[in-house]
Amino acid sequence: MERRHFIKGLGASLLVMQSPSFAAKALLEKTTTNPKVIWLVLRGAMDSLHTIVPTFESELPKLRPKLSTNIKDQLLMLDNGYGLHPSLINLHQWYQQKQLLPIVAVGSGYDQRSHFDGQDYLESGLKQVDHDSGWLGRLVNVQEKQALAIARSTPISLRGESSVNTWYPSKLKEADDDIYQALMNMYQDDALLTERLRSGLEVKEMTMDKSSKKQQGKFNDLAKACAQLMSGEQGADCAMLELGGWDTHNNQEKRLARQLATLDQGLATIKTGLGKDWNNTLVVVATEFGRTAKENGTGGTDHGTGSAMFLAGGAVNGGQVLGEWPGLSQQQLFEQRDLMPTTNTFSWIAAAMSQHWQLSAKQLDTVFPQVSLAKAKLIRTS
Repeated sequence: MERRHFIKGLGASLLVMQSPSFAAKALLEKTTTNPKVIWLVLRGAMDSLHTIVPTFESELPKLRPKLSTNIKDQLLMLDNGYGLHPSLINLHQWYQQKQLLPIVAVGSGYDQRSHFDGQDYLESGLKQVDHDSGWLGRLVNVQEKQALAIARSTPISLRGESSVNTWYPSKLKEADDDIYQALMNMYQDDALLTERLRSGLEVKEMTMDKSSKKQQGKFNDLAKACAQLMSGEQGADCAMLELGGWDTHNNQEKRLARQLATLDQGLATIKTGLGKDWNNTLVVVATEFGRTAKENGTGGTDHGTGSAMFLAGGAVNGGQVLGEWPGLSQQQLFEQRDLMPTTNTFSWIAAAMSQHWQLSAKQLDTVFPQVSLAKAKLIRTS
């Protein structure tokens, strides 16, 4: 690597890591009023039966004598006998405001139980996983959008597209004036680099929140930064977030309650941060697979198949529970142990993206080859 390119990259990294507002300024040189998209992956396999609870299902108490009874009187009721976990307070309000679509009994098409392979499959969106091509990256490419990954490196979902930026809060100490002065000295013979560094420092000073200099990589912090980087006409068109910790093999009741509360608060932070842009935003939330229908001996559940997903945002035609319920009797379970997926995760994603970003048939085939669209109105019309 040439010294000039190394120095340029170093200076940019220092500024971007310290200030999401600076990163936002660097993302786009053009203005955009396009509808926005946020893709959120829940890593670890979220238990849908403890999240969107089918209270009408007579088999559930038999399969889960502890997990199903401990929250049944606290559920936030939806339509058709479904109840939302009590930790999802904001999502329940969105449902009532018709800004949330819970979708039950979904599966990506991956039929094994490996977290890593399942996540790769979910992010690639291809029958044969291509680790260098993700469905969101292909979508960004055909739509000529600008994308942002709130991550340390580009995830599979966004690979294969050059117009993807990454941002993640630095865990290093704040760079002091001596470092910036050293950079200025190194740039002194290059007018362009000097001007860019000076401009970046000015933006950094104007936008830095003094109360959050030591920003940690917690989900709520990342959600806040995501909204900041996407809001306004200069914000990114789409972004990807991830939240781990959903592998609840034991002590699921308390662990899942904390996880869902974290998710709920983070999504609420995104809505607040986006302001009026929320009205034109689609949030897609999915996980690699579900968990066993039956609870295990340690108060948890094991790797399963069918799960659930959420579509949220001001752009969503919400207020109903979608998906075809398969039942929980022994003969209705997948391999007599898991919730049976009745619709494909990508069918819902493809339909939502097609309606939200007005994809052509050719674009759809490039992004989601051989995927049939879910037949539902998922995005509201203005």
